[in-house]
Amino acid sequence: MTLKNRIFIVLLLFIPISIAADLLEWGPLPLFTASALAIVPLAAWMGTATEEIAVVIGPSAGGLLNATFGNATELIIAFIALQAGLVDVVKASITGSILGNLLLVMGLSMLLGGLRFKEQTFQPVVARVNASSMNLAVIAILLPTAIKFSAEGIESQVLQNLSIAVAIVLIGVYGLTLLFSMKTHTYLFDVGVAGIESEEEAHEEGSSNLRLWIGVLLAATLAVAVESEFLVGSLEAATEQLGLTPLFTGVILLPIIGNAAEHATAVTVAMKDKMDLSVSVAVGSSMQIALFVAPALVLAGWVIGQPMDLDFNPFELVAVAVSVLIANSISSDGQSNWLEGTLLLATYAVLGLAFYFHPLT
Repeated sequence: MTLKNRIFIVLLLFIPISIAADLLEWGPLPLFTASALAIVPLAAWMGTATEEIAVVIGPSAGGLLNATFGNATELIIAFIALQAGLVDVVKASITGSILGNLLLVMGLSMLLGGLRFKEQTFQPVVARVNASSMNLAVIAILLPTAIKFSAEGIESQVLQNLSIAVAIVLIGVYGLTLLFSMKTHTYLFDVGVAGIESEEEAHEEGSSNLRLWIGVLLAATLAVAVESEFLVGSLEAATEQLGLTPLFTGVILLPIIGNAAEHATAVTVAMKDKMDLSVSVAVGSSMQIALFVAPALVLAGWVIGQPMDLDFNPFELVAVAVSVLIANSISSDGQSNWLEGTLLLATYAVLGLAFYFHPLT
C-alpha cells in the first residue's frame, strides 16, 4: 500500500468525527475542519471507483464517465454552496480551481519531476488544444463583466440571460472536446490513456467488480454530499474565526479540499516521469471546470431559482487570465524542468497573497 493510500485511510476517520461535531455542536471551526479533511479521501474513492468502472465498461464509455465525474467533488460542494446562496463563494471556487490546477498542481509536478529527471517531455499538440479551450473560457467569463462595466445600469436579468446562453455554448464546446479526444483524434491522447492504465496497479485481471465499484461510487458521492453540507453550513462562521475572507476561502481553500486526491495523483505520476499524464490531469481538470462545471452551475442556479451569472469579480478575471497565460507559455513547447515548475508555484503564491490581502469580504 502506498503512502498516499495510507494517508487517505487515516483521513477517513474524520467522517465520524465530523458527524459527531455536527450532532454534539462542537462549533463551526471544528465542523469545518473535520468535514474538509473527510472530503479528501472520499474524493479519492470517487476517483478510484470511476476508474475501476471505466476499465469494465470500455474505453469510450469509460472516458465519458471519467470526463463526467472528473470534478464531481467540486461540483457537489459548489452546488450545495449555490443552494445556500453563497454565489460569490461559488464563483471564487471556480476561479480557484482553475488557478490551482494550472499553477499549483502543474507547478508541483514540474518542480518535483524536474528535480528527479532534469528534463521531461509531453505532447505539445494536446497542450495547445487545451490552451485554445482555456482561452475560449477566459473570453466567455470576461464578456459578461465587460458588458456590466461598459453599459451602466444594465439589469441583472440581462446578465443572467447572457450567462445562460454562454453556458450552453461552453457545454457544447466541452462536448466537442470529448468527441475530439475520444473519437476523432484519440491517437493524440493514447499516451495519457496508457499512463492511466499502467499507473493503476490495482487493475489486475479479474479484480474489477462492476457492482461493487458502482456501490462505492454511489456511497462516496452520497458521503461527499453530506460532508459538503457540513462544510458549507459552517463555512462563513469558521472562516470568520480564522480571519479569512469568503473570497480567499473560495479561491484557495475549497479548491484544495476538493482537488487534493487529484493533485496527489498528478504529482505522483510526474515523479515517475509520466509527464503526459500529469499535464493531462492538471490542464484537463481546469478545462473541465471552465467548460463544464461553471456553465453547469449557471444552468443549475437557473433551474433551482438561485440565479448565478458569469459576472465575476474583475480581480478574479485578472488572476484567471494570468494563470492561463503563463501556463500556456510554459507548456507550449512540450518540455518542462524544475525552474518552470518554480515559476508556476511562485505565480500561485503571489496570487494567493493578493487574494489574502484583498479587502473584498
